Amino acid sequence: MNKTLLFLTVLVIATCGLIYELIVGTLASYLLGDSITQFSTVIGGYLFAMGIGSYLSRFVERGVAQRFVEIELAVALFGGLCAPMLFLTFTLTSVFPVVLYGTVLLIGTLVGLEIPLLLRILQDQLKFKDLVSQVLTFDYLGALAASVAFPLLLVPKLGLVRTSLLFGLLNAGVGLWSTWLLAPVLANPVRLRIKAVALCAGLLVCFAMGDRLTTFYEDQLYADDVVHATSSPYQRIIVTRGKRGFSLFLNGNLQFASIDEYRYHESLVHPAMVRAQKVEHVLILGGGDGLAAREVLRYPDVKSVTLVDLDPAITGLATNYPELAALNHHAMTHPKMRVINTDAMQFLTEGANAWDVVIVDFPDPNNFALGKLYTTGFYKILKRRLAPGGVAVIQSTSPLFARRSFWCVETTLKAAGFWTQPYHALVPSFGEWGYVMVAQEPASRHRPLPEGLAFLDEDTLEGLTRFSPDMAPLPAEVNRLNNQVLVHYYEEEWRRWN
Repeated sequence: MNKTLLFLTVLVIATCGLIYELIVGTLASYLLGDSITQFSTVIGGYLFAMGIGSYLSRFVERGVAQRFVEIELAVALFGGLCAPMLFLTFTLTSVFPVVLYGTVLLIGTLVGLEIPLLLRILQDQLKFKDLVSQVLTFDYLGALAASVAFPLLLVPKLGLVRTSLLFGLLNAGVGLWSTWLLAPVLANPVRLRIKAVALCAGLLVCFAMGDRLTTFYEDQLYADDVVHATSSPYQRIIVTRGKRGFSLFLNGNLQFASIDEYRYHESLVHPAMVRAQKVEHVLILGGGDGLAAREVLRYPDVKSVTLVDLDPAITGLATNYPELAALNHHAMTHPKMRVINTDAMQFLTEGANAWDVVIVDFPDPNNFALGKLYTTGFYKILKRRLAPGGVAVIQSTSPLFARRSFWCVETTLKAAGFWTQPYHALVPSFGEWGYVMVAQEPASRHRPLPEGLAFLDEDTLEGLTRFSPDMAPLPAEVNRLNNQVLVHYYEEEWRRWN
């Protein structure tokens, strides 16, 4: 037996095993939300299943090499098809969680069987200490390769479905070449080769059809036709088009619908712009679609607009996708615009500029990575970056559907030392939507609304601050980095409506 090739086998199967774990965790977070919970439960379940597989390996007493190849082919089949199968289950059935964790347990158990069996195959080739150290070294190297390649290369370039099928092919390839490496100790290598070749052929056909499969699943998930789909290291980006225009979805969550986005963005931007003492230098955090920037650029006094969005794929879409560029009035290429792709908290922490107006247009706090941007820590940093007389506004989810979450944001802003003015607007695609305007001191009116607005006028603007009894203030804890209570409020409240 060629020991070098067997250690290369360890490297490949370790890489494949972690890739399947990452695929299932990512897919669960895309479809179910709350990435922290999904990754935590998937990883925990996967490791538990690997322990089961390791334990079960003791019952393989004869034909160890034969069982090893068969397990490799089983991992290739179920691991390679895990993403297509889970997407199909989510779109066509109501038992997705059962299939999800069943898949985790099945693949984890099979992967847990691999290394113990391989150790037994190699036990006559090396001393025990050398055997364990070398096998585990290649195992951990494979895990490192997978963890680096998955977010930086595989998801952006291939997507989840084709990544799943590609690594299924690699596992099947391991099974196939193992029939030659282990030929002297295999009972029937020819039969195994036929199975491996057939599996490789099937997975290769599915890989070639990967884009069609992805398009089919996404067509089932969205009411309108999918006209643009891509993946970035941060999220899945979908644009749909229907009778009411086009819509943008990130990880399955609606960001805007072109038919009524003006209501959201006019309400987000103009209450703060008319109350700031100056509007010369404006900062937009999030808002990579350029629609908030469009509203800011209506004011002739604006000298510069800096837009900070983590994902260059979104700002690139806003710049280059014709319909979106037209909708944002080509704001992304306006001479007053500066676009920076970086983390918003890092940008505020490292910079020294003071801003007259700050528009905070982050996604809702549906996971802990986003929840940190709604904490007292973040808001205190934001407060230091407001110029004297400056005003900021924070989109703050729905005061109707997530009432305690909304008032938690307002409570947290007060705890950070801000004067606050909560308000809301009806956006048909979202329902009642909430915002909180803040300043270091109470902010009074300094300028009129610009002309040409479709939703806001003086009477409408005044009415935004009135809340009906079913949206009135509720007591809520302050959202701090060490408790992230807002994420728990949000998950509990929105679950009732989904």
